[in-house]
Amino acid sequence: MDSQDSLRRLLTGIRDGNLDIEEGVERLRDLPFMDLGHTKFDLHRSLRNGFPEVVYAEGKTPAQVGDIFSRLRGLADVLATRVTPETAGHVLSLCPEAQYNPAGRTLTLRRAEPSWRAGEIAIVTAGTSDLPVAEEARVTCEMLGSRAFVVSDVGVAGIHRLLDRLEAIRKARVVIVAAGMEGALASVVGGLVPQPVVAVPTSVGYGASLKGFTALLGMLTSCASGVTVVNIDNGFGAACAACRINNLFPD
Repeated sequence: MDSQDSLRRLLTGIRDGNLDIEEGVERLRDLPFMDLGHTKFDLHRSLRNGFPEVVYAEGKTPAQVGDIFSRLRGLADVLATRVTPETAGHVLSLCPEAQYNPAGRTLTLRRAEPSWRAGEIAIVTAGTSDLPVAEEARVTCEMLGSRAFVVSDVGVAGIHRLLDRLEAIRKARVVIVAAGMEGALASVVGGLVPQPVVAVPTSVGYGASLKGFTALLGMLTSCASGVTVVNIDNGFGAACAACRINNLFPD
């Protein structure tokens, strides 16, 4: 149970006699969280802020992630980030309908197709090396009900590549920009489009890029007013911010 719609269906089923009261009590017992021993999965989060809890797989064992997916299978949509191939293989052996994105290191399990929001989110990368962050953002957006598209390798070293895709980018409701090195692309995009811009510094670049800190500081001190900045390599966080904004628009 991961949404207001799920709760309404449960209560309607009890009211209409399609669901036994004892079965309803059993389902409600898992609210507001499911205690798996190693994990207390928050089933009320989507009721509070519109988004379900997401599994951060880094630091968890394949068995723990597999247990989460198995227990939530058929009950909630599940998204896990930072998933290794080993963990993905274990989960897929338990839930073969799950989908692994090796580029973005995401693992997803859906009960049904989402109810899509009307607008789209553009995800723009400075280089091809930024695509893992962009893919994490894209999958997250789509799991949260917002359609997203990626415009890759349009960094400032060849600004004509960005200008060639500017019309498509301007049609999006929100723009995510992922860039490493000095992170200049976020400022450029922020100066060219009216939409909210969410910038993601990436850890791409040689020595003085400091594993993303140079891009982070460049984005935080952007001359383009109103650029929002998330943590280094945090495509997931950028997607959540973009989806919160997109959800404010009427469909």
